Amino acid sequence: MHAFVTVVGKDKVGIIAAICILLSEKNVNILDISQTILQDYFTMFMLVDASECSTPFAELSECLSALGQKMDLTIRIQREEIFNAMHKI
Repeated sequence: MHAFVTVVGKDKVGIIAAICILLSEKNVNILDISQTILQDYFTMFMLVDASECSTPFAELSECLSALGQKMDLTIRIQREEIFNAMHKI
């Protein structure tokens, strides 16, 4: 199952590393990644394959959210089909 991870927050060292480590620990593969800095704000968008994830999707979402709180970021994950339905014109 594919999903999208979005990250927004004040730029600081280690954001990408921390998220990639968490995803790796949960056996989630990163398929594509785009990130940029907009006026001191870090923004990142990742397409991931969570089909082999070692935890339920809801728990993965909670782990990412907790990491976001710890790092003062907003981190969300959405299943690809939900993301696509929300962004359909």
